[in-house]
Amino acid sequence: MAPNPPEERAAKAPRAPGVSAPNERAPEPGDGAARWKERTWKQARARFPERRERFTTTSGIELEPLYGEAEDGGYPAEYPYTRGLRPSMYRGQYWTMRQYAGFSSARETNRRFHLLLDSGQTGLSTAFDLPTQIGFDSDHALARDEVGLVGVPVNSLRDVERLFDRIPLGDVSTSMTINATACVLLALYCALAKKQGVELGKLRGTVQNDILKEYAARGNYRFPAGPSMRLTTDLMAFCEERVPQWNTISISGYHIREAGSTAVQELAFTLGNGRAYVRAALASGLAIDAFAPRLSFFFNAHSNLFEEVAKFRAARRMWARIMKDEFGAKDEKSWMLRFHTQTAGSMLTSQQPENNVVRVTLQALAAVLGGTQSLHTNGMDEALSLPSETSARIALRTQQILATESGVADVVDPLGGSPYVEALTDELEARAKALMAEVEKKGGPVAAIESGFVQREILRSALAWQRAVEKGEQPVVGVNTYQIEERAPAPFRPGGDSQREVLADLEQVRRERDGAGVEAALAAVEHAARGTENVMPPILAAVERYATLGELCTRLERVFGRYKPPEVL
Repeated sequence: MAPNPPEERAAKAPRAPGVSAPNERAPEPGDGAARWKERTWKQARARFPERRERFTTTSGIELEPLYGEAEDGGYPAEYPYTRGLRPSMYRGQYWTMRQYAGFSSARETNRRFHLLLDSGQTGLSTAFDLPTQIGFDSDHALARDEVGLVGVPVNSLRDVERLFDRIPLGDVSTSMTINATACVLLALYCALAKKQGVELGKLRGTVQNDILKEYAARGNYRFPAGPSMRLTTDLMAFCEERVPQWNTISISGYHIREAGSTAVQELAFTLGNGRAYVRAALASGLAIDAFAPRLSFFFNAHSNLFEEVAKFRAARRMWARIMKDEFGAKDEKSWMLRFHTQTAGSMLTSQQPENNVVRVTLQALAAVLGGTQSLHTNGMDEALSLPSETSARIALRTQQILATESGVADVVDPLGGSPYVEALTDELEARAKALMAEVEKKGGPVAAIESGFVQREILRSALAWQRAVEKGEQPVVGVNTYQIEERAPAPFRPGGDSQREVLADLEQVRRERDGAGVEAALAAVEHAARGTENVMPPILAAVERYATLGELCTRLERVFGRYKPPEVL
């Protein structure tokens, strides 16, 4: 939909539902917001009661669920979902507060999980160390210097047992930021669920499983694009049959933005990658409405409040139209773009790190006003190190204060109808569509990544930002403006014995397991990879015998080879 001209936007001044403009009649049932309230909101509220019977300001002013008219004429829970996926949004239930955690060892990370859960976190989010993300065991020569530094190391089912100790998998929703090795980590999670006696059909959570953005922006890949896309669709098919409540992919714009992209590029490259995954799933024989409702997205929240809100609104609208008009999905759930948000790690500063509390709050506010389904807020010291317990708790409290004290959760899409926000939504959509069309001309997202086009576009934006900061054209408080003399902070450091503990656990697993059984299971995985059968069932059988992540990825690499990135400079 082309953006409306400014004079048309100005003519549509928003007003509260039920409030007449001068010389205008009050809306009757069937008119705009009044129709939505009768047909959609009241019916949903009867089925799913809201958090309170009445929502009021601190002055006692009663709040309507919705205000203003969206530029595209849409309403919450109605196609194209610009204004949100649910009729009541946060009036019914707050977003999931899902803080990201992982470091040192499975035991240490389990302690952090329990700290966050005890502090009121409502979902788990697991960070894995670099060797785990790429598929190397902790005792590999390439892994030893990275074990546990930026996430939790996972080598075998033994580590997963310790990671989720005293956490019943049937009662929690778990997100795992894992891509190249997503099939192995999901298999490990399923194996633990079976040991706990939890039916796989009851598991809820997400694996990121988005390999395209790794090639474009992050670099944590192992196999070439073709085999990696096969692993992605094999996982989708496995979950459709055996883990139906699991989100099989979280298509990530977050890392694209962290690499230096603009909001427009984040939208275009992320939704373009989503389109590529849908095509791959269809080509593998999956039916659109069988897998599309379990697709999810992961976006970044930067500090330009209104642009970020508009970005989230545009993303929902664009994806709904792609799924309905381009792919012909019939199930309304297939049209809905559900997303997790994380505040912008790349915008945190090591100078005056306390200022990052304000930055994170502003970014979290943008995510909430934009209608996110779940949220991670960064710790104020993450420009220096892993977050300390204190900063992790403050980050969680930031979300809790926004939810319970600010009033932003009491009205659906509170900025919808604002001429500024509606104009930004239209403009972001138009520019993102133009860039997506350019990617399609280059053969689609995979071809555009393999040629280096996407990487070069992100690099240009990152350099432009950095030069603006260095010239003082882009103010960054504490870095190039409002500077002070300050002592070097003391960063948080995990315990020094954790690496030895991880290596000792790995050695013990190899010593105690049934070696012949493991070898047979690994051979079955390699056989499946050489053919066309789904690799997930044999991988699950192998991890149940305590085959390690590195052993499995070595067998897959024998078949698939290793990815070599193109030159982009």
